[in-house]
Amino acid sequence: MTDEKKPCDPSDRDRIRVEYDRDWRRELRRSMTPKDRIRIPRQPMPQRDAFTRGRDFAEVNLGLSPEAARSEARRCLDCAAPGCISGCPVAIDIPTFIKQIERGEFAAAGRTLKTTNSLPAVCGRVCPQETQCESVCNLKRAAGVPVAIGHLERFAADFERSAASAPCCRPDPGAVKVAVVGSGPAGLTAAGELARKGYAVTVFEALHEAGGVLAYGIPEFRLPKEVLRAEVECLRGLGVEMRLNFIVGRTATLDQLRDEGFRAFFIGTGAGLPNFMKIPGENLVGVYSANEYLTRVNLMRARDFPAVDTPVPRARRAAVIGGGNVALDSVRTARRLGAEPAMIIYRRSRQEMPARIEEIKHAEEEGVEILLLTAPVCYKGDEKGRLRSMVCLRMELGAPDSSGRRRPVPIPGSEFEIEIDLAVVAVGQSPNPLLFECQPELRRGRWGTIEVEENTLAASAPGVFAGGDIVRGGATVILAMGDARRAAAGIEAYLREEHDS
Repeated sequence: MTDEKKPCDPSDRDRIRVEYDRDWRRELRRSMTPKDRIRIPRQPMPQRDAFTRGRDFAEVNLGLSPEAARSEARRCLDCAAPGCISGCPVAIDIPTFIKQIERGEFAAAGRTLKTTNSLPAVCGRVCPQETQCESVCNLKRAAGVPVAIGHLERFAADFERSAASAPCCRPDPGAVKVAVVGSGPAGLTAAGELARKGYAVTVFEALHEAGGVLAYGIPEFRLPKEVLRAEVECLRGLGVEMRLNFIVGRTATLDQLRDEGFRAFFIGTGAGLPNFMKIPGENLVGVYSANEYLTRVNLMRARDFPAVDTPVPRARRAAVIGGGNVALDSVRTARRLGAEPAMIIYRRSRQEMPARIEEIKHAEEEGVEILLLTAPVCYKGDEKGRLRSMVCLRMELGAPDSSGRRRPVPIPGSEFEIEIDLAVVAVGQSPNPLLFECQPELRRGRWGTIEVEENTLAASAPGVFAGGDIVRGGATVILAMGDARRAAAGIEAYLREEHDS
């Protein structure tokens, strides 16, 4: 007879792990009463001074300190039925990563995030947690102020990125090849999910840098490029190949990629075709779509002209039409490039503005003016065809429209003129029709989106799946990521069925 211990099988290890988790979580819950946790005030996010930050592109929010993060994590009640998970489109295990922060296990918290979220440092900065996970936090119901889940997500992701090296693995030789079209939040998430399942994933990106709207649409003061690049490098470490400057539909079609051996496709090309208002004067020099304006500044570094060769107008007086996050990003960018005033023109009231409350607050602190219940009716130019002013109408709110928001109604005789030399139109985007031109078998929705099956996100072409703005129209980063996780599961089921048949 020997005293040598037998190695435990995986089921035993799982059982031991679950029991360990229960033990430390139970111990942590007993360390403070719920009443004591509720009494802890929410920890504020440190920010750069508004005067200073309004003149450069460095990040506005500075991140929580370790002490503040642990204090904020102690506010979490570790509920038996956490509403926060159901409020998250990618179903992050929020209570576990927060409790790991409370214990000081910051790197472990970052790893917990990565099990379901390929871009936690991005989401911690740009995800609208206040209308999702934080809105259904049980602490909000108990005390009126939810746990700062987004701030804690950013903290854990940043710590894990700075403390640990990126994972490094490669798919097995002969692994099934899957193509991801577009490297925005949906594409990167799908790539991460599929790579972790053992597939050989290649991402095809039309631009010269990966990230999609995260790279070209969101300014550095909200999402530093180094943070995004680190997330992309992490995916490369998982074996994901990035093919840049590759336009699917021009460089190669889906059928040609099939001939290269790709067995399934995820389309996450977003909605990059700008919408305009179709009012007189939109062809004047100085009228831009938000898409072009932000792409020039964010991805092509026009803010550094003439050190780089991408010009952008240095406006004296700028107006941005719209009330969403893209509009706020545009007007804050114009302000940083010297526009004074830099104005938001929005046809509804502040209550209906879809932008995040934090972004509106930051914009006003930086000197942005917001003209509510106002809509442009035409632009006027000078003899050289350059924008010089905009004519607007005052509006009032009538009955609700199909979105549930009250419809703006013009007030007769309320026209007035604003002198401007830059107008940025941020009233929504549509999917680029290029892909449909070479793939006519893809069914299109009413607004030019790809029609998909609701549960699997399978498109009408065999082996093709889609998610994010190419399916939804304009939506949030986190909703695109949630779509990508569902589509990745749909792709895996499709490939298994194809293999078995």
